Amino acid sequence: MSKTKGGGTTKVCLPASKVKSMSAAKKKKVVNAKKSAASKGKYKRSSKSNVKGARKKGATLKDWFEKENWINVATGQPCGASSRKRKKKK
Repeated sequence: MSKTKGGGTTKVCLPASKVKSMSAAKKKKVVNAKKSAASKGKYKRSSKSNVKGARKKGATLKDWFEKENWINVATGQPCGASSRKRKKKK
């Protein structure tokens, strides 16, 4: 019996303040690492693409998730928003 591959997510969400401070090359590296992992059916991207300095010193994990403005690195849209493009009805 072989393990079934799952369809990993391709969204990469980080706090808006961190995304604004990242270079275009770093953003591309993180997004590509996540897309690569998703295409292989994995849910985690490579640890080589980890982002440092995203969480403020002394912040608890709860604070980090609730108080930060999280956005999708690839699109700039709020995290959790649909990434599918919808056709407008005429």
